[in-house]
Amino acid sequence: MTWREAIKKCCEPIVADGTADETYAGEIISCIEKHGPYIVILPGVALPHSTENAKGAHGTAIAFMKSFVPVSFEQGNREKDAEIFFTLCAANSDEHLANMQKLYSVLTNEAAVEKLKQIENPEQLLQIDLLCGEDS
Repeated sequence: MTWREAIKKCCEPIVADGTADETYAGEIISCIEKHGPYIVILPGVALPHSTENAKGAHGTAIAFMKSFVPVSFEQGNREKDAEIFFTLCAANSDEHLANMQKLYSVLTNEAAVEKLKQIENPEQLLQIDLLCGEDS
């Protein structure tokens, strides 16, 4: 899938629950087109997001998506490929900050990131203790 398709796909959970509407994915795509693949923060890990209170953002949440095939955000630069996506949506700065602190704990735990890269279904995701990187 193209990176634009991946952005639309990773926004589906927050659209489904009303945290955002369909325009939010377009806001993220516009930011990436303007600023480059800034959302790929680690090899294999992307944090799709736009600005706080962006058009289409109605709540604050983080959604998760895993792609079985790495998505390229910059042709020829494998360091800008992503296979796990944490999509951020922010309408409340305090809630967003709390979410980011929790996400930071996960992303700085190499064992947890590796487990996320290996999951194959939603049930496996629910079984991972992301803070200690061990199965619960």
